Amino acid sequence: MVQTCIVHLVRHSLNFCSWKDRKAVAGDLSRIYGAATADLAAAELDDFEEKWAGKYASIAPAWRRAWQEMIPCFGFDSAIRKIIYTTNAIESLNRVIRKSIKTRGSFTKDEAATKLIYLAIRKFEKDGRNVREWFAARNQFAIMFGERFDA
Repeated sequence: MVQTCIVHLVRHSLNFCSWKDRKAVAGDLSRIYGAATADLAAAELDDFEEKWAGKYASIAPAWRRAWQEMIPCFGFDSAIRKIIYTTNAIESLNRVIRKSIKTRGSFTKDEAATKLIYLAIRKFEKDGRNVREWFAARNQFAIMFGERFDA
C-alpha cells in the first residue's frame, strides 16, 4: 500500500496558480482530500476540474496521475488519516533512525542494529516529538495490520 503525501501534491498544484487565486484553489483542493470516501473525492475532483480547467488546466490531470497513490487514505478512519495526511512525521522518524545508524558504521549482528533502531524509536517517542493522535491511530493499525504490527 502506497500513500502519497497530500501536502506535497497540494504544493505542486499551487505552483501552477497565481498568488491571487491560491487561497481559492487550495480551498477547493481541500474538498478533494477532505472528502469522506474515495468516490466523493472523485466527484470533488470532477467539480474542481470543471471550475478551474479553463484557468489552470494542469492541476486536475496531476491529481489524476497521482490518484492511485492518493486514495488509500480514504480506506482509513479519520484518526489514521490525520497521521498519513502528510509524510513529515514519517520523514522525521526516518531521519532519527538514519542518524543513529550512521554514527555506528557497521554492526556485528542483525540484533545489534535492531536494538539500536528500537532505542532510537523509543527516544523519539519520549522526546515529545511524536504526532498528535498517534495512540488512537496506533490502535487502529494494530487491528488492521495485526499480522504485521507488533505493539
